Amino acid sequence: MSLAEPRLTAPVAWLPWHGPRAGAACLTLAMTAAIIGAFAAGVAFWTPLAVMALPLMLLAALWISGGTATALLGMVAPAPAPGVPLAGWRPQSRTAILVTLCNEDPFPLARHLEALRAGLNRAGLQDATEIFVLSDTSGAENVTREEAAFRRLSTAGHLTYRRRTANTGRKPGNIAEWVEARGRAFDHMLVLDADSRMSADRIRRMIWQMDRRADLGLLQAGIGLLPGRTRFGRHQRVAARLLSRGFGRGFAAWTGESGNYWGHNAIMRVAAFRAACDLPVLSGRAPWGGSVLSHDFVEAAWIRRAGWAVMLDPATAGSAEEAPQNVAAFHARDRRWCQGNLQHLRLIAGPGLDPVSRLHLAMGILSYLVAPIWLLLVVSVALGGVPVAGLWPVGVVAAVLLTPKLCALVEWWQVARTPRRRGTVLRASLGELVLSSLIAPLVMFRQAGAVLSVALGRDCGWKSGDGNGWRLRPGLAEAVAGWVFLALAILLSGAAAAWLAPIALGLCFAPLVMRILDAPV
Repeated sequence: MSLAEPRLTAPVAWLPWHGPRAGAACLTLAMTAAIIGAFAAGVAFWTPLAVMALPLMLLAALWISGGTATALLGMVAPAPAPGVPLAGWRPQSRTAILVTLCNEDPFPLARHLEALRAGLNRAGLQDATEIFVLSDTSGAENVTREEAAFRRLSTAGHLTYRRRTANTGRKPGNIAEWVEARGRAFDHMLVLDADSRMSADRIRRMIWQMDRRADLGLLQAGIGLLPGRTRFGRHQRVAARLLSRGFGRGFAAWTGESGNYWGHNAIMRVAAFRAACDLPVLSGRAPWGGSVLSHDFVEAAWIRRAGWAVMLDPATAGSAEEAPQNVAAFHARDRRWCQGNLQHLRLIAGPGLDPVSRLHLAMGILSYLVAPIWLLLVVSVALGGVPVAGLWPVGVVAAVLLTPKLCALVEWWQVARTPRRRGTVLRASLGELVLSSLIAPLVMFRQAGAVLSVALGRDCGWKSGDGNGWRLRPGLAEAVAGWVFLALAILLSGAAAAWLAPIALGLCFAPLVMRILDAPV
């Protein structure tokens, strides 16, 4: 293959709405109907507020049912072929490995890139790959540290370090500038964040997959998590290891060639990225206007619209990132994602988009809207506006939510085989279930606050802090809300206290839960 950009092939065929997609859609609709039916059966009598709650429950049910359908599909979907190139294979294409960073600790990244360069050389990719560090770091002290971290590697020719003085367009703008200046010398570019890690073997396999398919514009690797340094970090890693394998297979099965992009640990054809790098700048002021914060979903949709395939290789071997290590850092990142995903409301109806690309945008939007929806439903029940009798709605919702965890347990149970390993899997699964149940109300409360913040016109951007304006002791706002919900339920609706207990109690003890989660391990 020459170094010239490959010619754009004819648009790839959209995956018909049968097979895996039909299966996922039918499962989603069946579980949604079960939840709505249970909710209707649990309403003692229909008040105006109960009628208004029905479409809200429908949206929430669609969201959780879609995730469960993907996990169920992952249990029966065949594992993708390993796709391992022959031992003597050498790519004829050239790949740039682009690592973006902005005011982050450069020394762990420098150590990783030194080891990665050595691994790429051992894999026979010394002439086929080149590493670029694209920095948007500011501040004299940060810049000095960063230059010191990469000076030796740059001098030795192991990588090219470039820092912009003007942070135009943030990360997408930095990559777009590189594409304009250097992109024509490369066929592919593999994007990593400062906290991303990929092995040389996984990179070799991804280049091979790109070389095999001229119509493949973007290949997203499954992403595991690096070992956590706190209980919260360790919990996220355990949850990812348990759940991501089956979920990734299911997601890859029903998305087909209309997959998504998660912003890093993905390889793109340079020619395909050119079709997506001119991201829209939304009219008006932030948070609804300005630069699109969640640019990765949009880039995938634009690449797909240009006729390229966008696919997921769900395996996580050799591909990882670091998760937030405390609850505050998690909420800070989540607040930015919330603003970025809600901006997609202005893009979802754009002309020419693949229907599945629109679905990805809709899922990203709904992933944050469900939090205020659940909160509104909880408040409505607590105030007696939605009179409930019995626990049928809770039971059905819990069954749908627990099904992906059961799917993961079954799969890992079969893999473990020995009694000792199965005991480890069982303990990990139970521990993940307990912690997830404690964390879920906190996430719901903060995400509802984030949506409200965006609705009120508060811009988060990439500022420090959690972006929600919480200035109280960590967890105090959640605890007050939890006790208020519980008290109102007992005073105004009696039996509803039991219906609300799983949510309210998680909020009531939020300060203790957050201290435990943030503790180092």
